[in-house]
Amino acid sequence: MASEEESDRRPEQVAAPIRSRRWAVIAVAAFGVAALVYVLAVWTATGQALENAALRGADQVDSAEAGEAWRALDEITVYSLAVAVALIALVGVLRRRWDLAAAAVGVVVLGQVVVQGLKRFVLVRPPLVEVTGDYTHNSLPSGHTAIAMTVLFAAVIVAPHRWRGVVMLLLLPWAVGIGQYTLTAKWHRLSDTLAADAIALALAALASWWLVRRGALHRYEGRRRVGRAVIGAIAAMSAVVGLVLGGVLWGVPLARAGLAGAVRDHDYEWDVHLGAGSFASAGSLIAALVFLASWRRLAT
Repeated sequence: MASEEESDRRPEQVAAPIRSRRWAVIAVAAFGVAALVYVLAVWTATGQALENAALRGADQVDSAEAGEAWRALDEITVYSLAVAVALIALVGVLRRRWDLAAAAVGVVVLGQVVVQGLKRFVLVRPPLVEVTGDYTHNSLPSGHTAIAMTVLFAAVIVAPHRWRGVVMLLLLPWAVGIGQYTLTAKWHRLSDTLAADAIALALAALASWWLVRRGALHRYEGRRRVGRAVIGAIAAMSAVVGLVLGGVLWGVPLARAGLAGAVRDHDYEWDVHLGAGSFASAGSLIAALVFLASWRRLAT
């Protein structure tokens, strides 16, 4: 009796070829989003003022919640990242798919090379608003958010089709939570997480483009996975809720007090912080959903 993997491969002989253009478009668009986020948040006084207000608002976070955020972020170390990369590579090796292992590991490793290179050596934060201390240094893009998102994308790439739903269930909430935690712990600004989301998506799209060009993907003609669709629907609804809630939390203070009042009022700073967290979660969810949608009904 043929295995699921063998039966999945049969349609490859008759199905239309998979075009790689979608991933090229996604990569270009994602890099463009990262650049736009940097320009709007870092090179405008409005962007800097809003994000600094969100940082000050994080001072009002409950100590238990802040401690949870710090613990989650502290678990991401060079050693834990090395273990994650090794496990991802191992899955590819056990499947005898060196191309998948190379693509998945490349997404994670290049993610850190690009993010750390941009943050430390390329991008700057001009002094457009009057601040002191840690608020003056550049922290874009977020290395922790990039790690979480690239690990998620790498796992999707290397996992067999039938296990993709499990990957989504286990890693998607964690990856989204890490982006939110960076704001709660005051390690990063909203723009840092959004730029990291976009860069991770762009690199995962480039890896997918490379795999398609090699003929490594084929169309999946098996039964539909209801659980996977439910997870995707919940993620999509959560992203919409995050965008709406973030818009309300930012829109009300701006409408009532204007920009100058919203970024200086102690109570409004809390609203701006909560809004930034909602936008951060939505950004991570949207990046994940775009990548997962590009792999819909495709198998390796």
